[in-house]
Order: sequence, then C-alpha cells, then structure tokens
Amino acid sequence: MVSTRRAAVLGKPIAHSLSPVIHTAGYVAAGLTGWSYTRIECAAAELPDLVAGLGPEWAGLSVTMPGKEAALAVADAASPVAAAVGAANTLVRRPDGSWYADNTDVAGMVRVLTDAGVTAGATVTVLGAGGTARAALAAAAQLACSSVTVVARRPEAVDELRPVAGVLGVALTPARWGDAPRQLSTADVVVSTVPKGVADLLAGAVAWRPGAVFFDALYDPWPTPLATAADAAGCRIVSGLDLLLAQAVGQFEQFTGVAAPRAAMAAALSAARAGRNAHTLAEG
Repeated sequence: MVSTRRAAVLGKPIAHSLSPVIHTAGYVAAGLTGWSYTRIECAAAELPDLVAGLGPEWAGLSVTMPGKEAALAVADAASPVAAAVGAANTLVRRPDGSWYADNTDVAGMVRVLTDAGVTAGATVTVLGAGGTARAALAAAAQLACSSVTVVARRPEAVDELRPVAGVLGVALTPARWGDAPRQLSTADVVVSTVPKGVADLLAGAVAWRPGAVFFDALYDPWPTPLATAADAAGCRIVSGLDLLLAQAVGQFEQFTGVAAPRAAMAAALSAARAGRNAHTLAEG
C-alpha cells in the first residue's frame, strides 16, 4: 500500500505554472494527507522516458505544451474525447500500473465558454492549430457551434486538424494568418491558443464586435495585448486562468477519486495570481 501519493504538471517551459497552487489547495481542503504536486520541466520528446521511470507512488500527471500529443501516445488507454482530438492533458495511473489518458481541457472549455454566454449556433475562430486548438474544436462540437475557422501560421498545421474535425463533426474552414484581423472581427467567439507574444501585433488591427466572446488560453502574462483590446471594445473576456481552474478540477477528481473542493481551489488560484501581479508591479 502506497502511503505517499504524487502528481505533477509537465511542460516546457513550466516555471510559470500555477497548477501546483490549485492542486495543493485542493489536497488541503479535502483532507488528503501525504499528497504532493510539483512542476517538472519536460519536452515532448522526453515525456515517454520520464513516464516510464515513475514509481507506484505517482497518481497522475497534468500535461501542458508541448507534450499533449506525446501524452496520448504514451498512454495504455484513452478516453473517447482524448482519442478524438488526438491530444491529452491528463495521465492517470491505474491500479494495475497502466496509464490512462484524458483531455479535461475540453470539458473545461465547455464550462468557461458556457459561463460566458456561448450558445448553440455561434461562429468560432481559433488562433493556432496545436493541441489546445484540438480541444477548442471538441468544445465547439459539444456546444453545437455552427462553424469553426482556424487561423494558423502554417497551412499544414490546419491540414493536421482536418481529421480531428471530421471525427468531431465540425465544419472547419482554414484561414491564413494575414487574414486574422478580419476573421477575429466577424466571429461570435474567438479562442486564442497560440504561445505568448505570437498574437500581440493583432491587438491594434481587429475591429472587435461588442458582445463577442474572447477567450485567451494564456494566463502568463495576463492580460495579453489581445485581451486588453477586446475588453476595451466591450467583448466578454475569458482567461487562461478560468480554463486552468476548470480543467484542474477534472484532473483532481481523476487523480484522487474524491470530489474537488472547487471553491478552495479557486480562492488559492486567485490569491496566487494577485500575489504574482503585485510582485510584477513592485519590480516594475
């Protein structure tokens, strides 16, 4: 019987991750002693060897960029949604020692977009075509959005999404990066999944529609220039922090087998973010 239980978030870079704050607060609030949650810097190519070397005390792994596709590949079994999108942000250790892959980003996106007022029939534009974009396609499908336009810097990256869209039953339209301002100006919902800095130059080029929803999967730095511009134009803003909490709740419950103390986890995240902002201001 393993008395100590471990979990971690994997990614590269990973020092900025607030996942340890959320999960650790959950352990405390749920009365789970002997549990720990840490960060591990890990590139996609390093993930298989890292996972293979983990002992029985490991209950689960949260996986962020750039390892979501590698996480799915290393698993012994996967949830239907992770298999459909071809990416996993969650690896759960089963009692027999095998690894089960899931994608709690999808359920998390559905929740935060629903809370923002997104309803069936909405048109969606996604910036980027990586693992998080795949989750956005699945969320759009579950929300019964009418269409999804994917704007990417590399056309071949959009081509890699076509099979995913086909499985999900999503009508996918590709768009060039140079057409991003027009695509963002006309969508009901904009989901940005690109790394920090990539979309900054678009901030002054988009004629935002007041009332549209802008969801940026980033939370460090926050707000992004794109989020600031969308907010000033009267858009409803959803941040990566909102998604971080929503997807972490699903991971927590799969890792521990107990109901997540969502309020305590949200409070810890809010306090950590406020402290990080104060530290940044003090340095500036």
